[in-house]
Amino acid sequence: MERHPYIESIRRETAAFTDRKIKAGQFSRNFIGISLFTTRRANDWMKQEYSNPRARMLFGSFWFEHELCILFADTNLGKSILAVQIAANLTTCNTVEPFYNKCDEPLPTLYIDFELNAKQFEARYRHPQWGSHLFSDLFYRAEFNPEGDDPVLYASYEKYVEECIITAVTTTKARVLIIDNITYMRRGTEKASDAQPLMKMLKALKIKYKLSVLVLAHTPKRDTGKPLTVNDLQGSKMLMNFADSAFAIGQSRLDANLRYLKQIKQRTQQEQYGEDNVVLIRAEHDYTLLSYKFEGYAAEYEHLRHQNARDEVNIRQIRQLYSEGMSLRKMAVELGLHFSAVHRAVKKIRAEAMVDKVEAGN
Repeated sequence: MERHPYIESIRRETAAFTDRKIKAGQFSRNFIGISLFTTRRANDWMKQEYSNPRARMLFGSFWFEHELCILFADTNLGKSILAVQIAANLTTCNTVEPFYNKCDEPLPTLYIDFELNAKQFEARYRHPQWGSHLFSDLFYRAEFNPEGDDPVLYASYEKYVEECIITAVTTTKARVLIIDNITYMRRGTEKASDAQPLMKMLKALKIKYKLSVLVLAHTPKRDTGKPLTVNDLQGSKMLMNFADSAFAIGQSRLDANLRYLKQIKQRTQQEQYGEDNVVLIRAEHDYTLLSYKFEGYAAEYEHLRHQNARDEVNIRQIRQLYSEGMSLRKMAVELGLHFSAVHRAVKKIRAEAMVDKVEAGN
């Protein structure tokens, strides 16, 4: 079939451009463009990184510099409140105690807000007595503009969003990028086919522009009697594979206003805030800034909803087998339970026994 003259013209111009590049020695016909991989000897990588400083904490051990981190939780548990608080502190060298950031200088931060409009944002950070909160001039907030460029001009909606993020990052000279939330960046994240291109794009932006990226995400409906895991993240597998770190916000059954933070994934440092040591936090107004305050540490199971009848049966069986000296792994096999569930139950039994011993001594 004969090609359109215009298409033939483009093909000829492209071929001519390639020939000029080859003659200039910029690439050969066998290898055109930039390789997908950078390959060096392992020792060369070690030498390259030896003098480079370690990644600094941005929010304690939950999130480190130059990481792509995911913060996820159910709706209305305060993801945005915590994210804005982190951003405000990074632009002023302050900290969310006891989760220090180790930056010696304020970091220009771009917060892309797909959740709130300008008035909703203003209302959240305005106190009737103290007025509006004064953020740092390094804190940039972007929101959706319905009159923006026509995405029809781009190959896809996702490419349009990517180009807009790049423009905002380069304009603000941001070193930290926070996206609230990931749902609005693509038509879906439940399937791997939807999530993979999105995470690859964010990872590429992180590397190219030397960014630290925090992405907020929702959890689908979940059983609040079970511990938070990677499986509670919408589109979990592919999103988590590309993330350097992840943590979640959970709801405490003890108090409607009490939340807890739990580490889900970490690469830079060993787990510090897992199911045996979650962080308790509570939102309150600090004059004009709505923020979380640290309230202590606890085991996650203490803040999950009350056990159902089946859980109570399991506890009784575990208590009996534990008194007989059976190992945790054998108990898990015997009862058909996950090892971590048996481990948590035994810890609770031991804690109860310790309390009884202390009370008996008194």
